[in-house]
Amino acid sequence: MTDADGRPIVAELGRPETAEETWARKDAARRTRREHQTAFNLVLALIASLGIVLFLVLVVVRPDQTVDRTVDYQQIASQANVPGVTLAAPDLPKDYSANRADFQDKTSDEVKVWTVGLITPDKQYIGLQQGIDANASWVANQLDQKPSTGDRTIAGTKWTVYDRRAEGKDAGNHAYSLVGTFDRNTIVLSGTADDASFTTVATAVSKQFAQQ
Repeated sequence: MTDADGRPIVAELGRPETAEETWARKDAARRTRREHQTAFNLVLALIASLGIVLFLVLVVVRPDQTVDRTVDYQQIASQANVPGVTLAAPDLPKDYSANRADFQDKTSDEVKVWTVGLITPDKQYIGLQQGIDANASWVANQLDQKPSTGDRTIAGTKWTVYDRRAEGKDAGNHAYSLVGTFDRNTIVLSGTADDASFTTVATAVSKQFAQQ
């Protein structure tokens, strides 16, 4: 339906649109189209991003095995230049391994220290620290200033015991410790392993120093 001038009559208005109303209607239609286009573009961008992520997940080569972080502590000990001192590098069963081995000749305690991090067959930890010409202060610092709880004789060597297993997780890697002295060397064994593993390591250490 049109008016006398041929302009379409809008049913909602019951009359022809004014120029302003026509412009407003077309502008609203344009905004609606832009909003729809923007939403569509966002969906396309999201799909493209997900596609890239999926592609990377599928094509990036991932290792089949975990990284081997074991170190040859005996080789490192043999290569260390520490005149007049034997570094503790005991022969242990093949199912023991080490994840750390290093020598420090300048520590805050002014004590030269050889450190080996041992992993037992049941994946528990025993840290071996050798203080050369160590003083009482150094020993106390390695044991969190805790008092001893007894003594043990292993392979003919007397070891001072620091048993903190009752503390649970609060003891950390110092749940159980043994301290032994071999001439100028003070050996501190600390970790989370059981008595059998500590006995194995302490026995091996004693045998190495007995062979000097």
